[in-house]
Amino acid sequence: MAQINPYIHFNGNAEEAFTFYKSVFGGEFAKVLRYKELASAEFPISEKEGNRLMHIALPISKNNLLLGSDCLEVMGQVTENDNRNTIYISAGSREEADKLFNGLSAGGKVEMPISDGPLGSYFGMFADKYGIEWMVDFTKN
Repeated sequence: MAQINPYIHFNGNAEEAFTFYKSVFGGEFAKVLRYKELASAEFPISEKEGNRLMHIALPISKNNLLLGSDCLEVMGQVTENDNRNTIYISAGSREEADKLFNGLSAGGKVEMPISDGPLGSYFGMFADKYGIEWMVDFTKN
């Protein structure tokens, strides 16, 4: 079966953001690749942008990764605050939902506090301190 793994783009702060995500989800990075590692005559990278992340992968469960990268300045800016894509997390328990909601929303803007909803799920929404939109849900089977 196909899997969906979110891929988030940043304007030079991907490493900071993923270090924060790692502090919430735990685990270790599966891959970290910097632009300077691919620099060549055909693909020149400025010293200023060489340390930006070309690719980073953080396993967040047995079968899912959170992936990301920085955009190079020549690629333009990512409009993080206008990005209405949302990462939806299905937690395995209320405790996990609380841990993820509280950890990821720290320093961000809560749109809907996590609570029991009318449809029987435990649900909340927020934008993290990097402007990434998240939904956290726990529904008993």
